[in-house]
Amino acid sequence: MAFQLATLFELVADAVPERTALVAGDISLTYSEIDERATRFANHLLASGVKVGDWVGIYAFNRAEWMEAMIGCYKARTVPINVNYRYVAEELRYLFDNADLTAIVYEAEFGPVIDSIRADLPKLQTFIRLDDGSGITDDLNADDYETALVGASTSREPFGERSPDDLYVLYTGGTTGMPKGVMWRQEDIFFAALGGGNYGGPRISSPQEIVANIGERPGCGMALAPLMHGNAQWTIWATLFNGNKGVLWSSRKFDAHAVWDLCEAEGVNSISLVGDAMARPLVDVLANREAPASVLAIVSGGAILSPAIKTEMNLRMPNTMILDSFGASETGSNGSVDVTDKGPRFRMNEWTTVIDDAFQQCEVGVVGMLARRGNVPLGYWKDESKSAATFVEVDGERWAIPGDQAIIESDGLITLLGRGSQCINSGGEKIFPEEVEAALKSHPTVFDATVVGVADARWGEHVSAVVQFRASTTATIEELAQHCRDHIAGYKVPKTLTVVELMVRSPSGKPDYRWAKELAAQTHAT
Repeated sequence: MAFQLATLFELVADAVPERTALVAGDISLTYSEIDERATRFANHLLASGVKVGDWVGIYAFNRAEWMEAMIGCYKARTVPINVNYRYVAEELRYLFDNADLTAIVYEAEFGPVIDSIRADLPKLQTFIRLDDGSGITDDLNADDYETALVGASTSREPFGERSPDDLYVLYTGGTTGMPKGVMWRQEDIFFAALGGGNYGGPRISSPQEIVANIGERPGCGMALAPLMHGNAQWTIWATLFNGNKGVLWSSRKFDAHAVWDLCEAEGVNSISLVGDAMARPLVDVLANREAPASVLAIVSGGAILSPAIKTEMNLRMPNTMILDSFGASETGSNGSVDVTDKGPRFRMNEWTTVIDDAFQQCEVGVVGMLARRGNVPLGYWKDESKSAATFVEVDGERWAIPGDQAIIESDGLITLLGRGSQCINSGGEKIFPEEVEAALKSHPTVFDATVVGVADARWGEHVSAVVQFRASTTATIEELAQHCRDHIAGYKVPKTLTVVELMVRSPSGKPDYRWAKELAAQTHAT
């Protein structure tokens, strides 16, 4: 028996079949129910001509079917691919082609955009549509999801022997702004990010041991982020692997009062969220209501909570642990972070340290690169050069070096200094300046543009554009933003604009991001 995600889930489902596994909106599923539906989905995939090893896109908002399809893909030994529902056609075309998708599960409202790029994607042949109440139709000749499940087998027999080498792939932002697929062996992602079968305790040594760590009284964990991001995926998988109840925030709009109401209704013990963008509204409404007593922990992953927000949350929720979790698509979960006046810090473990250019652990106080060994990804899909730079083998051991600079302190803690790149983190979303700059420069009035992140009270950072217009022309931020929306997702669009007569660049012609950031921050920081 292998450390394979579907196999591990089946062990838990068989052990606690009647426990509630997942709540999403009005849908509540027990472990046996979600297992059966995922099995039916897997059998439908295979009956539709999808083969072992094929990649299957999941293009939907948070809903129970998202997890059903993901589990079903692993049952059939296919690879589920997260699709960002904010992407426009140009971005989707790149992602679908890069991932070699042969099948896609999608909400009805996304059908027309898929239809518009279908001709450019000859490998994409299987379409499964989720009813979202929109009434939107398309010409994809798709199977209805529920109808497909009704007609599919409940037998696990067709799936054959699974392997710990089966892939888990998470698409994340790339150095040019285009998404890149981080490839993990399923055994590695299980131990690196999904709790290892005993969240917070010793790793299990065999798949069967996962059952022994199921608690007598199930807990309840909520994921506020979209399942298209690793934050929510890792939260729900870790929750399920311990036989607990996972709750998804499935509303299209973030409503802090409704989040707390849901926590009370479901008895949520822990909440996973992304930075101040989610935490600030939650703590603001606590001025007029009590926090649910059941919530014992709030964990932020993907963006670190600001000290001010953390302080206020501690005041409003004195019996709740407020934690920052440090991790990345390329490293998995690295542990909890303590934000100090020296910056974010966390404790080294046997897998994580700071290394120098010779791949040796740095001396105390020496700036180096944060690195993780052990259970690390195989590499980036279709990007050998980037893989070679990020995932390095030294003396027979593989290291993941995602690009974070750091220092080992005298007390053994690691202080994070930040990425060497100019990646913008807005509400947990990675935004790369080059892509936004390209969209801006395609506007007829823009001569040159540099894009930076500016401090924002809610989102951590927002996208800000420094622009040099062509002679005798100009444009408003609203006009530029509308233009950008035709090329990039809405969350990447600049929110503020600084106009300059002459763009400052380095002697080699590279953008001077430090200058641009300081200039934009003078007037736009909030």
